[in-house]
Amino acid sequence: MFQTVLFPIDHSRQAAETAATALKLAQQHDSHLVVLSVVEADPGAMHDPAEVAQLLEQARSSFLEAGVPTQVIERQGNPAFVICDVADEINADLIVMGTRGLTIQADAPSTAARVIQLAPCPVLVVP
Repeated sequence: MFQTVLFPIDHSRQAAETAATALKLAQQHDSHLVVLSVVEADPGAMHDPAEVAQLLEQARSSFLEAGVPTQVIERQGNPAFVICDVADEINADLIVMGTRGLTIQADAPSTAARVIQLAPCPVLVVP
């Protein structure tokens, strides 16, 4: 049913907890899992490329070890828009994400809420 599952990830505790749900779904549906990290394009924000690469590699290794074919993608931009663009590019059948991740603007609408509005496919939001 879900051939391709997109799993946006960041360094938040909730993203780590949501990984178990993404893994379980991918295993149940024999899915290809795409792990996406979006670095916000804010000139004032400091992002360590090595940390992002390490996060993606740890996720990829973990999913591969569990027997799930996994690809990683790193992009820059507004997380909600990038997540939806990547979902469209890879023809994702499902996006699995947490309700809250790490965002620069605390008063901004959640990324999950924006993804739900814009996504080209169903979105499973894990509380």
